Amino acid sequence: MDKHQQRQIAYAARNAQTDKGLISAGICRKFVEQPWYCAAQTVLWYVHCRSEVRTLPALRLELIGDKRIVVPYCTVDADGKKQLGLWRLDAIGELRPGMWNILEPPRERWSEASKQITVEELDAVIVPGVAFDKQGGRLGNGVGYYDRLLGKVRADAVLAAVCYESQLLPEVVMETHDVYMDFVITEQAIYLGRRRGIQ
Repeated sequence: MDKHQQRQIAYAARNAQTDKGLISAGICRKFVEQPWYCAAQTVLWYVHCRSEVRTLPALRLELIGDKRIVVPYCTVDADGKKQLGLWRLDAIGELRPGMWNILEPPRERWSEASKQITVEELDAVIVPGVAFDKQGGRLGNGVGYYDRLLGKVRADAVLAAVCYESQLLPEVVMETHDVYMDFVITEQAIYLGRRRGIQ
């Protein structure tokens, strides 16, 4: 089975998932209760769209705490290649619908120095995806934004995927540039992944 076929299976499972709000709340609660999350100072969250694990309610609560909360936005680098920009978020009201109607900071504010975060500053990342496996394999939407970002994260920063158990496949097709997760968190379990392909 190739990546395209795996995506179709996982999209269908994710779309068919019932009780998304309730299950998502439980998954996000597991994420914020982990010792490595509690110790982290700067955390990259994603703002959910479509049928992804719903992060927005938990994200609102985390903004009350003392962590630096970061959200991504879709942009390009100096060579015109797609990349995720990193924005320090202080309030949900800062965000506007952007690419694919995902909430992100408005383009006219991207250059604000006080809001810019470098990938090296991240202590933990909550990672979205289409499909995962219990070894930490990840299959994204195929655009490459997260692939490029995850390859630059510090070795001691934690990569934790969140998904519904229904999105898990026996083994996700992984290529040399793909990055394994440290953890895959579902409503049923927390699976220990093969971070960056290390056995």
